[in-house]
Amino acid sequence: MEATNRATRRKRKRAIDTVEAKVENIDFKMVTFTLAGKDYGIDIMKVKEIAKFVNFTYVPNTPPFVRGVYNLRGEIISIIDLREMFNLPYEADETFTEENGLILRLESNMIGVIVDKIDKVVGISSDSIQPPHPIFGDINIKYISGVVENEGRLYIILDVERILGKPDEKPEQEQRNADAAAYHRQLTPDMPVVDEKPAAKKDKPAEGKKATKAAGEAIDQDARNKQFITETLEAFEGFFVSSINGDWFDQRFASWKGMRSGSTVQLENQSDAVQFMEGFISPYTSRLWESDLFDALYQALPDQVDSQLHIWNPGCGKGYETYSLAALLKKKYPAAQIKIWASDKDLLAVSGAPNMVFSEREVPEIYREYMVEGPNGLSFNQEIKDAILFEYHDVANAHAMPPIQLMVARDLLSYLPLAQSERILEELDERIKAGGIVILGHNEVIPPVHPWEPVEKGNFRYFRRQ
Repeated sequence: MEATNRATRRKRKRAIDTVEAKVENIDFKMVTFTLAGKDYGIDIMKVKEIAKFVNFTYVPNTPPFVRGVYNLRGEIISIIDLREMFNLPYEADETFTEENGLILRLESNMIGVIVDKIDKVVGISSDSIQPPHPIFGDINIKYISGVVENEGRLYIILDVERILGKPDEKPEQEQRNADAAAYHRQLTPDMPVVDEKPAAKKDKPAEGKKATKAAGEAIDQDARNKQFITETLEAFEGFFVSSINGDWFDQRFASWKGMRSGSTVQLENQSDAVQFMEGFISPYTSRLWESDLFDALYQALPDQVDSQLHIWNPGCGKGYETYSLAALLKKKYPAAQIKIWASDKDLLAVSGAPNMVFSEREVPEIYREYMVEGPNGLSFNQEIKDAILFEYHDVANAHAMPPIQLMVARDLLSYLPLAQSERILEELDERIKAGGIVILGHNEVIPPVHPWEPVEKGNFRYFRRQ
């Protein structure tokens, strides 16, 4: 009986060791999808975001696999149907509804691809990837970087640079790994480093060594899971983890890890990514601010300001936040001349903002004195509209504005690549006046390397230029 138990324990230990080794060696992540009933994958580092393509514009005299061009928040990109490109069977959608796809970030350009169905993110060991074989005859073998089996499914990994990038240009694996490692070090600069070298003078007791090793493995596993999650959030939600939102991310990771006890911590699909992001977005996004936020900001803003106020509201979208802000500033500073530069690279949204009409039920009472009633509903009066300049602008480029006293950009910086968010903060360091104020998202901060002082007033926080 004892021999049987020992054999069972050894078998269980081998199984656990096999699983742990598999998890420990995950160094390649791919977004998976289906084409003509087969499973495919693309390196997650090449995927900018998951997309639903609708209303793209047909371009005449192009190959049949070029479905047209698409306005991606102000940037025009080509849309390629991989099914047409590879002559794969599929049912044409005669209703012209949305198509499943990916936005790919290649070395030479950005491009959209249409697929049958997006599946999930899969993490594997690069050592388990096998070279392509002519048996995969649906697609030319030169477009396949490898094949891999995972949980009973065979994935064909596409080389999108060779398919869609510059001719004969292929990304280097070592550089990709180095970039990923540098990116991870930036995200977790305070992560403890486990020294695996033996002690020079005195060995620790065996139990002490085991404890140290276990602690080190736990730290390493958390670091791997965090890196995997950051890459998945970037691909699925366009969300970039950085020192701007790092405190929120660490807290959310800890709670997520507790919630997922007994299952994988990593994000496997878009549903997981959406669930992980719960609680991040600031209150009253895409709607007029309610009285609690309106009053909190009213009390927090200084009583004395210049007679002319210049405000920047990048990422204004359809204008809900801008109109809320304009009404608040008119109430707080009735004698001041107010000018709000409200910008967004979503051309459709920002072009409709000046003529925005609201239904009775979506307008809190605090705004009624600044509104007029028309045949289609309520709209803000001319005094409020004159205070706002809605314009198309990409924050990746410099903005020709006078020095400003206030910037309101809730949650915007977290959805920009790290280089862009840092450039905006550096621009603010120079553009905003001394004593000026920046209002970020509910879960965002300005990193301490910049000359900004956090100010807490009641339930509201902003940052003041020192």
